Amino acid sequence: MKSCLVVDDSSVVRKVARRILEDLDYIVDEAEDGQEAFDKCRQEMPDAILLDWQMPVMSGLEFLKLLRGYVGGHTPRVVYMVTENDIGQIALALKAGVDDYMMKPFDRDHLEGKFTVSATERASVA
Repeated sequence: MKSCLVVDDSSVVRKVARRILEDLDYIVDEAEDGQEAFDKCRQEMPDAILLDWQMPVMSGLEFLKLLRGYVGGHTPRVVYMVTENDIGQIALALKAGVDDYMMKPFDRDHLEGKFTVSATERASVA
């Protein structure tokens, strides 16, 4: 079964994302900030990460840079969540190794699309 780590300082966002991802048969874990997320990744690397960009303690971008530099940290598919259509912020995330991004707030169809399309694309490549 696939696993996903939802990283966001908003408990509401984590709860909504968890419900949608569990409906897609993901095993879901949660983290409130980048530091907690990195600690969880060091224990067990997830298949996918849904990552907020603005959080206390460690931002999404800081976490992403640490993750991609960590052994095995290049394997999870990372979807970056932004609240503004800030092209500069998105470009920094893409350069740091994010696989995809989406705007918040999101709806069920949008989030499902980010995770079901990626699974289909990976299956066709393999």
